Amino acid sequence: MSTPQEFDLIVVGGGLAGASLAAALRGSGLRTAVVERWPLEHDKQPSYDDRTVALTWSARRIYEGIGVWSAISGEAEPIRDIHVSDRGGFGMTHLSHRHAGTPALGYVVPTRVLGGALLASMESADSVTLYCPARATELRVTGDRGHLALEQDGQTVNLSAPLVVVADGGRSGLAGGEDSHPKPYPQQALLSIVTTDRPHRGRAWERFTGEGPLAMLPLSGNRLAVVWTSMPKNLASRQAMDDDGFVLHLQRTFGDRAGNLERPSARKAYPLHRSHLRHPARDRRVVLGNAAHTVHPVAGQGFNLGLRDVAVLAELVFRARLAGRDIGSEVLLQEYNDLRRRDTFMVRQFTHSMVTLFCADLPGARLARNLGLKGVELFPPAKRFLLRRTMGLAGPLGLLARGLPLDCLAAGGGDYAGPPENGAAGP
Repeated sequence: MSTPQEFDLIVVGGGLAGASLAAALRGSGLRTAVVERWPLEHDKQPSYDDRTVALTWSARRIYEGIGVWSAISGEAEPIRDIHVSDRGGFGMTHLSHRHAGTPALGYVVPTRVLGGALLASMESADSVTLYCPARATELRVTGDRGHLALEQDGQTVNLSAPLVVVADGGRSGLAGGEDSHPKPYPQQALLSIVTTDRPHRGRAWERFTGEGPLAMLPLSGNRLAVVWTSMPKNLASRQAMDDDGFVLHLQRTFGDRAGNLERPSARKAYPLHRSHLRHPARDRRVVLGNAAHTVHPVAGQGFNLGLRDVAVLAELVFRARLAGRDIGSEVLLQEYNDLRRRDTFMVRQFTHSMVTLFCADLPGARLARNLGLKGVELFPPAKRFLLRRTMGLAGPLGLLARGLPLDCLAAGGGDYAGPPENGAAGP
């Protein structure tokens, strides 16, 4: 076995979650290795393709703290309002940025733009070494270090660090599957982009139908990103339709609230499942993002949950580094588990409950969900709770989630005593 190359931190996965962590810690002085199996060029890296990602308000603040928001903002379409309804029902809830006192509730960003900004941040950092393309093959722990074996250009390379972060997606081979319980959803998600003849003015729609939720998210140029959840046989027929037939079917299902729809892009369907790693941090390893938990795409919470993983871990590691403590100690890993447990649980329950309630075809279920939507609209405390949940502000807010760079800790911000209690910081 070759002598391992030693680092302070190893990140397995150079997609959006792993790259966000490396970018967040670029000013920490930590020698960081990032291992990614795909070439990072936009036309080859699956995480940096032409799909879009919905970012919550707290995600914007995190990327402001990391220092890449300025490179993203020009192509980030704001979500100013969200209209939630049940197809054919009387229930409706309207969420507005005015209710939150912020310029937007969130943003829709092309993943190639976000990925490009994160890649540029990593490549410009002297402390970051990229192993790409390279495939991680084995992770083991001995003493106070984690050891990662990888294959690159037909050769075996060995890396070593006090902490290894696994952020290589929902099909990770290093996440510790014995601790996870993946459960497939019967539906799939169909993605497309359409153009409308009416300005969307930053409005997003979430319409629940008997077969699953249909989301329309604002994009630049009067375009809308479509996320249509349904049974595989239904989506297969929609993929087989010509453009005119697909748009007609979409218009009939969604209605005319967004105007006349036209010019759909290519349509792709993806399977859906939910999973959860009960102990994401232990034994010199932290699993985060989709490798640790996967949720239903309803309400656009999945990536944002993983980004909050990144923000919490980055701050804990940065603080430990400044104090001269072991960044992979069981004390730090347990603190991470404790800080992330409630937020992860709430998002998992929130998304799964929404899908279960709004797809139920039981007697009285439709009346119950319409009364629920109407109740949220008429009861301000319920609307505030839903706003904080959808904006990513329902849990403790650390430095990055407040838009503050971690460098401020080294520049005299060391008196900051950790994340505040819920509600201590507003939008």
